[in-house]
Amino acid sequence: MSILFSVGLSGLNAAQNALNTTGNNISNVYTPGYNRELTILGQSRADAGVQVNDIQRQYNQYVASQLNAATSASRALEAYGNQISQIDNLLADREAGLAPLMQNFFSSLEDLAGAPSDPAARQGVLGAANTLTAQFRAFDGYLQDMQEGINGQIKDEVTQINNMTEQMATLNREIALARARSGEAPNSLLNQRDQLVHELSERMDIRLNIQDGKSYNISLPNGQPLVSGTNHYKLETMRAPNDPQRTVLGYRDSGSNLVALSEDTIQGGTLGGLMTFRAETLDRTQNQIGQLAVSLAVSFNEQHHKGVDLDGNQGEDFFSIGQPQAFSHSHNSSGVEVTAASFDETNIDRLRATDYTVRFTGGEPQVIRKDNGQAVPANEVDWDVDSSTLSFGGMTLEFNGTPAAGDRFEVQPVRRAAAGFELQISDLDKIAAGDGGYGSEEGDALHSFKSSGDLPVSDLSVSSGAFSNSKKYQLEVDSEGTLALTPAATIRVNGELFDASTDKLPVGATVVIDGITFTLDELPGEDETASLTVTQNVIAATGDNRNALALQNLQSEALVGGRASFSQAYAGMISDVGNQTNIVKVNLDARQGLTDQLKAVQQSESGVNLDEEAANLIRYQQFYMANAKVIDTASSLFDTILGLRN
Repeated sequence: MSILFSVGLSGLNAAQNALNTTGNNISNVYTPGYNRELTILGQSRADAGVQVNDIQRQYNQYVASQLNAATSASRALEAYGNQISQIDNLLADREAGLAPLMQNFFSSLEDLAGAPSDPAARQGVLGAANTLTAQFRAFDGYLQDMQEGINGQIKDEVTQINNMTEQMATLNREIALARARSGEAPNSLLNQRDQLVHELSERMDIRLNIQDGKSYNISLPNGQPLVSGTNHYKLETMRAPNDPQRTVLGYRDSGSNLVALSEDTIQGGTLGGLMTFRAETLDRTQNQIGQLAVSLAVSFNEQHHKGVDLDGNQGEDFFSIGQPQAFSHSHNSSGVEVTAASFDETNIDRLRATDYTVRFTGGEPQVIRKDNGQAVPANEVDWDVDSSTLSFGGMTLEFNGTPAAGDRFEVQPVRRAAAGFELQISDLDKIAAGDGGYGSEEGDALHSFKSSGDLPVSDLSVSSGAFSNSKKYQLEVDSEGTLALTPAATIRVNGELFDASTDKLPVGATVVIDGITFTLDELPGEDETASLTVTQNVIAATGDNRNALALQNLQSEALVGGRASFSQAYAGMISDVGNQTNIVKVNLDARQGLTDQLKAVQQSESGVNLDEEAANLIRYQQFYMANAKVIDTASSLFDTILGLRN
C-alpha cells in the first residue's frame, strides 16, 4: 500500500515540476536571451514511480555561434550604412551640392569676360566665389563633425563593452559557485551569460572559447583577451600615436603601458562598422573634398597672377587655402618636428586625395600612401638633408632637424584644406580680368618697368617678352654675392646658367632674369644685404577680358591630380560614395536575410511557443490530476482495509 502512495507522490512532484517549468517558459516568452526549458523525467531508482532527472535548457551552441557571427556582421554593415548614407545625401543634393555652385562660379566668369569693367559682373564673380568657398567650408565642417562624432561613439561603445566583459567575468564566478553548491547548471545564469555574448557580438567581433565546457573566455580576433575565467581586461580609448585628432582602441600590456590596437583589428559589430566606415569612406571623402579645393585655389591663383586689375597692378591671390597637416609619431626618438608644410605649386598635379606615412631609416626617407599601401616612387621624393626639407606629392615639409632612424610622421596634405578655403579679394577693381603681358593697341610686349631698392646696378633694361613668368621680381644680394630671387626663375650670369644655391655673383657681372638685364656694380658691405625690385608697368585696359577668358577656361582643364577637371573630379567622388552606399545596402540585405534565418532556427529550438506551452499545461494538469487520483485510490483502499476490523 505504501508503494502505491510513493508512486502517486512521485507523480505529483514530477507533475508539479513540469507545471513550474511550463509556467516559467510562458512567463519568459518575451525575455531577451531566455532559452526554453524542458522537464526530463525518468523512472525512479526504486523501480516504482517517476523522478525528475533534469530541467534541461534548450540551447544549441553551434547555432548560437553562427547567429552571433551573423549578427556581428549585420550590425557592422548597419552602422556603416547609417553613416555613409549621410554623406551620400549631402554630396548628391542638387541644391546644396558643390556641382551647381562651381557651375555658377564659372558662369559668373563668363559674364565678366563679356563685360570686364562692369561692376555688376565683377560683383557677380565675388558673390559666386563667396558662396562656393562657404559651401566647401560647410562640407568640411560637416565631415569633421562626423569624425568627432565617431570618436565619441567609439568611447561610448568601449564603455559598454567593458561593462559587459566585467559582467561576464562575474557570471563565470557565480555559475562556478552554483555548480559547486548544487551540482546542477543554473539555467538562469547561463541564459544571462549567453545573452551577454550575443550583445557583445552586436558591438564588436569577438572569439568565444569555452574552457572545460563550463567557463567562457572572450578575446579579440588578434588573441587579445577580454575575459579569462573570473578575470576581465578593459579596453581603453586613446589618441592615435600618429594622429592626435583620432580616437583608437588601446590595451594595457604586461608593463601597464597603453598600447594602441591596429584599426583593422575590430571588424564586426557597431564598433567595427564605425571604424571601417571612417577608414574606408570618411577619410577618403574628406581628402577628396580637400584635393578639389586645393586644385581649384592653386590653379585659379596662378592664372589670376598672370592678369592685371583695373588699376594696372598684377593680380593677387584670389583664394586662400588650408595648408597640409603633419604629425610626428608619439614614439619618435629624435624629438624632431615638422615646422612648416606648404603646397608645391610647380608640382601640384602630383597632389593626391590620400594621407601618407613618412618613415626615416637612416638614409633616404620612405613615403607610403595610406590609401593603397604603396611607396611613392623614389624619383618623386626629394629629400634635402642640408635644409631638412622633404618634397613629394605636390607639397613640401620643413623639419627643425634631421629625423633619426625609425622616426615616423603622419602627413595629411588635404584632409582639412577646405576648412581654409576663402575668398581673398573684396575690392571689385582687384579682379585681374585683363592680360598683364599686353596692353598697347598694336599688341606688342610692354617694355615699360619700374624698379626700387638699394642694390647698386646699372644698365637696367627689359627685352621683348620680359616678365613672361611673373610681373614682379624681388632680388636680395648679400656681401658674399649670394642671390635670393622671388619668385624662382632661370638666372644667367655672363651668359652662363647660375645656381643660386651654390654660385656667387661677382662684381661687374651681367645678370639676365626673365628678359630683365642689369649689371652688378658692387656688392653690399660686410654682413649687409641689398635688394632690388623690378615690376612691369602695365597699362590697364578696361575692355581687356583675356585673363577672364583664361580663368573661365580652367573649368575644362585636367587640374585635379593632373587627371580630371573640377566637375569630373566631383562627379567621380559622388559616384564613389554612391556605389559604396549601394554595395553596403546590398550586403546588409543579404547578411540580414542570413541573420533572420539563423534567428528562426535558433528560436525553433530555444524559443518559447505559447501554443505548445498551453498544450503542456493541459497535459501536465491531467498528469497531476491522475497522480492525485492514484493517491486518492490508495487512501480509499487503506480506509477499506482498516474498516475490515470493524
